[in-house]
Amino acid sequence: MGHLPLLDELAIVAALAVGVTLVLSRLRIPAVAGLLAAGALVGPNALGWVHSVESIESLAELGVVLLLFTIGLEFSLERLKNIFGRVALGGLLQVGLTTAAIAGLAVALGEPAGRAVYFGFVFALSSTAIVLRALTERRELDAPHGRFIVGTLIFQDLLVVPMVLIVPLLNGDGHGGSVTMAVSLALVRAAAVVVLVVVLSQLVVPRLLGWVDASGSRELFLVAILGLCIGTAWLTSQVGLSLALGAFLGGMVVAGTPFGHRAMSDVLPLRDVFVSLFFVSLGMLFDGKVVLRHPWLVLGLFAAFLFLKGGLATASALAMRFPARGAWLAGVGLAQFGEFGFVLARLAEKAHVVEPAENAPILAAGIASMFVTPMLVRAAPGLHAGERLLAPLERLLGVRAMAVEEKELPKQGHVVVVGYGVGGRMAARALAASKVPYLVLELNAEAVKKAREQGLPVFYADATSQEALGHAHLKQARAMVLLINDPQGAARVVDTAKRVAPGVPVLMRARYLAERMSLLEAGVRDVVAEEVEGAVEIMARLLRWLEVPRNDIESRVREARVETQSSERKLTLPRPSLPEFRALDDLKVDSVRMEERWSSIGRSIASLGIRTKTGALVVAVRRGEKLLEHPDPSVPFETGDIVYFVGSSGAVRKAMDLLASPVA
Repeated sequence: MGHLPLLDELAIVAALAVGVTLVLSRLRIPAVAGLLAAGALVGPNALGWVHSVESIESLAELGVVLLLFTIGLEFSLERLKNIFGRVALGGLLQVGLTTAAIAGLAVALGEPAGRAVYFGFVFALSSTAIVLRALTERRELDAPHGRFIVGTLIFQDLLVVPMVLIVPLLNGDGHGGSVTMAVSLALVRAAAVVVLVVVLSQLVVPRLLGWVDASGSRELFLVAILGLCIGTAWLTSQVGLSLALGAFLGGMVVAGTPFGHRAMSDVLPLRDVFVSLFFVSLGMLFDGKVVLRHPWLVLGLFAAFLFLKGGLATASALAMRFPARGAWLAGVGLAQFGEFGFVLARLAEKAHVVEPAENAPILAAGIASMFVTPMLVRAAPGLHAGERLLAPLERLLGVRAMAVEEKELPKQGHVVVVGYGVGGRMAARALAASKVPYLVLELNAEAVKKAREQGLPVFYADATSQEALGHAHLKQARAMVLLINDPQGAARVVDTAKRVAPGVPVLMRARYLAERMSLLEAGVRDVVAEEVEGAVEIMARLLRWLEVPRNDIESRVREARVETQSSERKLTLPRPSLPEFRALDDLKVDSVRMEERWSSIGRSIASLGIRTKTGALVVAVRRGEKLLEHPDPSVPFETGDIVYFVGSSGAVRKAMDLLASPVA
C-alpha cells in the first residue's frame, strides 16, 4: 500500500496537539491556546515537522465551512428576527467604531482606502470560540458583560457575510465609485441568494430531509446534511460569492426545518475535528521570524488588538449604559483577533488586496492576542484599576448609578433585591403578595424596561456602586437579597453593601457549596448553594421513583443537609400515583356507574359483602360533584353513583358483576 505523507503529518499534528494541550491545561490555559501553540511549533516557521501546509490548510478550510454551517444552524430566519433588535446596536457600535478607527489610522499612514477598510474589518472581529468558552467556564454568560459580549459576537458573526462579499472587491485603487458599485452588485446577488434560501427552507429541504429520515438510516441523514452544507457552499462560489457564505446559508436552510437540532448533534463531532485542524493551521501561520524582523510593528499591532480594540469595545458598552465594571470586562473579552479574521485574510490575499508578507505581522500579533485572551478574561474581574479609570467617562456618558426619581423609592422597611432573572422575579412576586415593600436593582436594560412598563419597582442600577445602594436606601432596608449570575460581581456587591449598611442582613445564592464559607466570612447572613439544592431534590425524587419508603427518603435528606447546608423548607415530593408502584402491579383500579335497574341500588357496601365475596376494596364513591374518599360501609348506593375499586383483575371483575346483577 502506498505511503501517505499527509497521514504521517496529521499523526504528528494530533500527537503534539494533545501533548501541548495537556501541558497547558495544567496551567489552566484552554485547549484552543494549546492547538495554536502546537501549530506554531510543528509549522514550517519553527520545527518544520509539517511540510504539507497547503493540504492541512485545505482540511482546515473545510473546518471553517463546517463552522459557518453550524453557526447558520443556530441562526434560523425566525431567530434572527427575534434577536436582531437586541444585539444590533451594541454590535454595530463596536464593529463600526473599530473599523472606522483602524481604517482611519491606516489611511493616515498612507494606505489606500480599500486596504484600510480590510484592516478595519480584520480588527473588528473577535474570537467566538475562545471567548464563549472562557465565559462558559467562568459561568458569566448571563452576567451583564457576558450578555453584551455574546450579543456583539452574534452581530459580528452576521457581519461576516457582507464582509466576505466586500473584501474581494477592495483591490482597486480605492476610489469610492467603483468599489461602491461592485459592493452594491454583490449585495444584490447575496439578496437574491437569501431569497432562494427562504424558498428552499420552506418548500424543498423539509420534504427532502423528511424522505431521508423515513429511511431510518443515520448514515444517510449525515451524508444528506453534509451534502447540503458543501452543496450550498459550492453553489454560492459558482455565482461569485464565497464558500463561507454558502455554508452559512446552508445552515440557515436546515435550521428552518424540524431537523435542525438533529443536524447540529450529528455534525458537531465532525466540525470539532476539522475546527481543531483549523486552529492548528492558524498556529502554523505564526512566524517568529516576522516578529524578529518587525518587532515594533508586531508589538504595536498586538497592543492595538488589546488596548485600542478593547478600549473601543469598552466605550461601546458604556454608550449602551453599562456600568464601568461591565464595560471594562466587555472590553477585555472582545480584545483579540477572530477566527473569521483569518478567513478575511485568506480572501484578501487571493484577491490581491494585500500580499502574504503584509498580512504576516497582523496574523502574528492576532494569534498572540488569541493566546493571551483566556488568561486576561480570567484575571480581569480581579483588576479594579480599569474600573476606576473609566469612572469619569462613565459619568460623562450619563451612565447614572440609578435611573430613578427619589419619590418612587420606598424609604424604610423594604427589601432590596439585586438581579431580576428567574430568582429575582420569584422573590419580587412573593414579596408583593406578602405586602412587603421592595425594589429591584438590575443591569439588563431590556428587563428593566419591561418591568417598568408593568409598573413594577425595578430600576436600572449597578449594585456595586455605593451611590446606587444609597439611592436604594439600603441603610433603612430590612434585608438585601442577592440573585445575580456573576460570582465576582456578587462578591463586589457584598463588599459594597457591608460598607454602606453593615447592619442589613444579606441573603444570597451561590453556584457551588465551596463558595459558601468564604461568603459567610465576608459578612453574608445566609448563602444557599444551588449545587446542594439541586442535588438534594434529584436524590429525593430518584429515591421516590425507586419506591423507597418516605421515612427513609427523609432520613437521607436529613443526612445530606447535615453534611452541607440547612433548609427552612420541609421536604416535599410529588405524590406518587398508584401505577407508579411496581410492587403493586397486580392491583388494578377501576370504576363503575350505578344504574337504576341493578339490584344493588339501595344496598350498602356492608350488606352486599363486597370485600368478603369478591376480594376487591371500594376506595371511593363519587356522588354528584362530591367525592366520598372514605365511604361509609352502611350508606346505601344511589343511581348515578360512580364506585371506585382496587384489587386484582379477577377481584375487580367479580365486584363489578356483583353490583351489576339485575333486579329479579
